[in-house]
Amino acid sequence: MKNADSRQIVIFDTTLRDGEQSPGASMNLAEKMEVAGALVELGVDVIEAGFPIASQGDFEAVREIARHVRGSVVCGLARCRNSDIDRAWEAVQYAEQPRIHVFLATSAIHREHKLKMDKDEIIRRAVAGVQRAAGYCSNVEFSPEDAVRTETDFLCKVVEAAIDAGANTVNIPDTVGYATPSHMENVIQVLRDRVGNIERAVISIHCHNDLGLAVANSLAAVEAGAGQVECTINGIGERAGNCSLEEIVMTLRTRNDYYRADTRINSRRLVPASRLVAGITGIHVQRNKAVVGQNAFAHEAGIHQDGILKERTTYEIMRPEDVGFAKTDLVLGKHSGRAALADRAKALGYDLFGKELDTVFENFKALADKKKEVYDGDIAVLIEQQAQAVAEKWSLKSYQVTSGTGLVPEIALTLRHGDRELTTKIACGDGPVDAVLLAIEHLTGTVVDCKDFNVHSVTVGQDAQGEVMVQVEHDGRLYRGRGVSTDSLEASALAFLNAINRIAAVGGG
Repeated sequence: MKNADSRQIVIFDTTLRDGEQSPGASMNLAEKMEVAGALVELGVDVIEAGFPIASQGDFEAVREIARHVRGSVVCGLARCRNSDIDRAWEAVQYAEQPRIHVFLATSAIHREHKLKMDKDEIIRRAVAGVQRAAGYCSNVEFSPEDAVRTETDFLCKVVEAAIDAGANTVNIPDTVGYATPSHMENVIQVLRDRVGNIERAVISIHCHNDLGLAVANSLAAVEAGAGQVECTINGIGERAGNCSLEEIVMTLRTRNDYYRADTRINSRRLVPASRLVAGITGIHVQRNKAVVGQNAFAHEAGIHQDGILKERTTYEIMRPEDVGFAKTDLVLGKHSGRAALADRAKALGYDLFGKELDTVFENFKALADKKKEVYDGDIAVLIEQQAQAVAEKWSLKSYQVTSGTGLVPEIALTLRHGDRELTTKIACGDGPVDAVLLAIEHLTGTVVDCKDFNVHSVTVGQDAQGEVMVQVEHDGRLYRGRGVSTDSLEASALAFLNAINRIAAVGGG
């Protein structure tokens, strides 16, 4: 339960900036807008929408998010360079609540090897960067990059100078995931004790997960007085990722008795947001992931099951419905109607209306004809497929593969292309999946290099849907594809075609 004296911790989500830097997780504009919408529904206080000077695409994404997002601060990242800060303001100026986030490395190793600057120059650059940002808007955040490896005295001087220059949030990044909880707690406590103007700014924390301590370090910072946590959905990000939003939120809520802190996050939107980001980025959540993993509320041990049946809290410290899982895995079938589907979707965190409901219902009926039982996971996948659809320049009509041990696969594949149907019959490949890809390349005229192929079961049972995620390279760029079917080979074909359609959408095929 929340205590009356709880502090409200600001949740700063950087899924669209730091999270997108995770290899293979880059998003297009439409996908970024969709994630931004989910973050608003989640109740995120600050959305770091991107690094505007990094590319024209990043600039446009930040600008469009700034124009359309209401209810959350929209932030753009910038180095302490005039061109970066000017570009960031160009993008975020349209926001209801704009923020510019400037950063400059401060640790000895960065000063010597990356920046080639001495301490005085670092402070001068930091002050100039904050002042320029403050000239554009009143909401300015400053980060001394690699703060936890920065000498304590120097870190205090930089932070104090940045606050005097106009920063009202000072973020302390553990850029390389080097800290431990006691180390992090000490850093925050020293800043509170020794920086004379620290009360004029919110202390923020940004932890990476290289040693698996990002959440623990963030909690230690909160315990020491930090008022903002920077995190990402599913903990995605560079290298081993960032502090996981869902884990920090639910720890503060579940252990409010200890931390005396909470957030304004609508926790029932955590699972839908997790599934959305996983679907868009192709980075799956492991089954045993805390809070949002498939096994997070699963009990197989007999002793645990007995305890749960007698009293849920014997083995569950959170309720599954509080994070967005359905209380019961309601089974729908081919006789279920639109109303039942819409109601179940709503319970899962999705609002379906009009044409979107019609499309999902049509796909649901087709699936129900193939499966005896349609589970919540199946429904979530159907909805997410519809939400993430790209224009289908190419679509699957039919396929037939003959394959066996020691045999070269023979495939007959028919694709729709506009009003036409194109068919090829070839013997090729090292197995049926390879044959499907080669046949698709042959018909579409788009040659790709498959970098990653992943297949897993959406639900349970012999008739469970298989979800295939692929990553392909074409002309030096990476594209993702996703396909779902009770037939894993068909799911593979759909995933490859989804990637081909993404290539076509940008004029690459």
